Amino acid sequence: MTFVSRSLSPQESRVVLRMAEHGSKEIGRREIIDMLRVSPRAAHHVIRSLRRKGWLERASWGRYLLIPPEMGPAALGDSNVLAASRIAQPYYFGYGTAATHYGFTTQRRRVVQLVTPMRARNRRVLDTEIRISNPVPGKFFGFGPADVLGYTVMMSDHEMTAIDCIDRPDLAGGEGEAATILATACRRIDWHKAAGYLDRMSSKTLTRRFGWLAERAGATIPEDVRAHLQDLAKSSGRANFGPRTPKPDAIGYQESWQLTANVASHELSDSAGIARPRSVGRCQAPSKTSPWLRPSTRNRGFSYPNSLIP
Repeated sequence: MTFVSRSLSPQESRVVLRMAEHGSKEIGRREIIDMLRVSPRAAHHVIRSLRRKGWLERASWGRYLLIPPEMGPAALGDSNVLAASRIAQPYYFGYGTAATHYGFTTQRRRVVQLVTPMRARNRRVLDTEIRISNPVPGKFFGFGPADVLGYTVMMSDHEMTAIDCIDRPDLAGGEGEAATILATACRRIDWHKAAGYLDRMSSKTLTRRFGWLAERAGATIPEDVRAHLQDLAKSSGRANFGPRTPKPDAIGYQESWQLTANVASHELSDSAGIARPRSVGRCQAPSKTSPWLRPSTRNRGFSYPNSLIP
């Protein structure tokens, strides 16, 4: 469906202005019928028009969310995220959706990625597909509240967004796009926090991918974090980035991270070197007072806050 201008008819104006005046963010079908003093059928046409114009988004059956007037036409792309937030609890928006929210990618997708341990079916909201992902046990963490059009939704944080995307490139736009997301994110991630997440996930393949792609992007990884990641990555097993069958002109085996890159070099060209510091002090290690790095007697030299401990 093609969105039209966010103009308003007299009846539509009454609904939007009344909600705005009272600071209401949600309204029901019955309330609209009573407000306009019209038949259910007439109210249905008003609601349908407001949804088509991008003023209302369905939250659940018979309940609708107001897309704030001050957001203007730009709100139309994000309103479907609000509708998706009502599908399951608990949840978070991740992968390409979170990457777009943080500006780690310039791609605008017609797919909203919703991560939840609950079983739910994929669905469509207007022209957007809501795709449900069920994480394996132990991977449902690393998210928190984020603001979307004045509403609070749950979104994976910077670190988990980057990690999720290289864990499941198919949900981030492919291997090349996942590598670019990580490379762009590296300027804003807490390296010790990211290492804590990878430690908690206990995936050697994922750790190898993260380390190799970050280095290929030119990221300045703190030495203690790099040593810790390489310790986590040690294994005699195989690990790859890309399809199992190598693509033509595949990059091949990377000894430093014990990883086989089955993607062609040109597929990762957009991410190569873009994480290099542009000025002194950028992308440096957090201070020694960071809560993510505390003195420890553990062999690895790391100690994580309680929020990272299962």
